[in-house]
Amino acid sequence: MASTKLLVVASRKSVTKSFSTSSASLGRHYKLLIVGSGSGGCAIASKFSRKLGAGHVGIIEPKDDHYYQPWFTLVGGGIKKVEDSGKKMSEVIPRKADWLKTTAEAFDPKNCTVTTATGEEIKYDFLVMACGLQLNYNLIKGLPEGFDKDPMLCSNYDYEYVQKTWPAIQKFKGGNAIFTMPNTPVKCAGAPQKIMYLAEEAWQKSGVRDKSTVMYNTSLSVLFGVKKYAAGLHKVVDSRDIKINYQRNLIEVNTDKREAIFQKLDSPGETQTYKYDFMHITPPMSTPDPVRKSCLVDEAGYVDVDQGTLQHKKYPNIFAIGDCFNAPTSKTAAAAASQSGYLEKNLTAVMNGKPAYVKYDGYTSCPLITGREKCIMAEFNYDSLPLETFPIDQGKERRSMYHVKKDIIPMIYWNMMLK
Repeated sequence: MASTKLLVVASRKSVTKSFSTSSASLGRHYKLLIVGSGSGGCAIASKFSRKLGAGHVGIIEPKDDHYYQPWFTLVGGGIKKVEDSGKKMSEVIPRKADWLKTTAEAFDPKNCTVTTATGEEIKYDFLVMACGLQLNYNLIKGLPEGFDKDPMLCSNYDYEYVQKTWPAIQKFKGGNAIFTMPNTPVKCAGAPQKIMYLAEEAWQKSGVRDKSTVMYNTSLSVLFGVKKYAAGLHKVVDSRDIKINYQRNLIEVNTDKREAIFQKLDSPGETQTYKYDFMHITPPMSTPDPVRKSCLVDEAGYVDVDQGTLQHKKYPNIFAIGDCFNAPTSKTAAAAASQSGYLEKNLTAVMNGKPAYVKYDGYTSCPLITGREKCIMAEFNYDSLPLETFPIDQGKERRSMYHVKKDIIPMIYWNMMLK
């Protein structure tokens, strides 16, 4: 149930084994192999390394650091420090799991092997895809190099670029401020709006708001996909005179002229150019290239699973969790937290020769920060129906929900979800 997210348990640090193929024997075989150690991957590794014991769970993950990415909105808004947003990967991967510090480059589900960047073929009995999404700034002409050229370009989705956001907000002296939403699924569909509300509030306080036009250029045809929360957000944008330009997809940034070129998705073949004085960019996203090019994905490039059981439609010993699969739910850490319980039960059943039997309902949560001390706590399912935790109207801006987002959920993430 959604309310279980609010339980907090004592934290503990773990010592994790890390291997590279130069020091490890070739031909390793795991009962369970996990690709990716984001929120979903760590949660599943923790559950099954306790069940299966040391040496039976392997995690393929090349990165040294694990970030609590929802924190980046608060960093960009000048509320939190970026250095507080992460921990070393060795602290979050469970001690009984083997950390394979490399990338997965090829998948052979018929022979139950994953080939790594160093050429090692790792065998598995069961595979969990938890590889998340990659950020494709390069699909926008003029990026990513534009971030180095223009101090008024920023993006909360990248550890380096998020550090530009608050300084750019402070430097802004008026003109056009544009916030974008791309024509692909993204991590937390509300995040491109959250930074807009925080920035607009800051400009009100600094006295430049009356000299500014704040625009949300979204590739979507709606402000938010759930009617109840969209209604609350429309009240916010209307009261604060924020202009929404629907079905506008950013395709080019010209930093010399400070121009942004958008596809007009409602008029195929046409573009529209906007002058900008500040722009926050949400990049197009996809599954990592090796996954997108594999036989595990659907036509859109996402791991092809049953949306209820999270089991692969073609390969029954493969499951997925988090942002990388194709079920129609918003991609958030809260969704991965909910999925981990369903996946644990279904994967355990399949390991024991039984069919997957529990059905994930698509629960996800998106705390929509609309300012300092204000938040709409969106919680909903596959059918875009509210699935709320608290006995209040969560479609309204509330200070209490802001502190749940800012203070309580991060503690739950580090001390409960990953463990």
